[in-house]
Amino acid sequence: QVQLVESGGGLVEAGGSLRLSCAAPGRTFGRTFITYTMGWFRQAPGKERELVATINRSGGSTFYNLDSVKGRFTISRDNALNTLYLQMNSLKTEDTAVYYCAAKRWTTSTRADEYDYWGQGTQVTVSS
Repeated sequence: QVQLVESGGGLVEAGGSLRLSCAAPGRTFGRTFITYTMGWFRQAPGKERELVATINRSGGSTFYNLDSVKGRFTISRDNALNTLYLQMNSLKTEDTAVYYCAAKRWTTSTRADEYDYWGQGTQVTVSS
């Protein structure tokens, strides 16, 4: 059941940038968004879903799971707006995937099966 709403995906040339957004609707999260840790996952064609990055409830602590995105991607959140972001710079063709945001109550996790809510995914395609 989709509870989060992603946006910002699209087609971009290698070396370009995109910023993904993930909105947590008030009807589901209300003022509880701050109690959720958040994560971005991605799934490329024919591959398993993989964790990209996580951020804690306050936004003060982040974790990047993939060495290939360190220094290029930045995860952030705005708790006043109930929104999660993923800034992606210097995009590469291998970043092509469907990107999903996910929410987990209280503590961060690298395991997808521990997340409570998911978005529908947004396609990111990087051309050479």
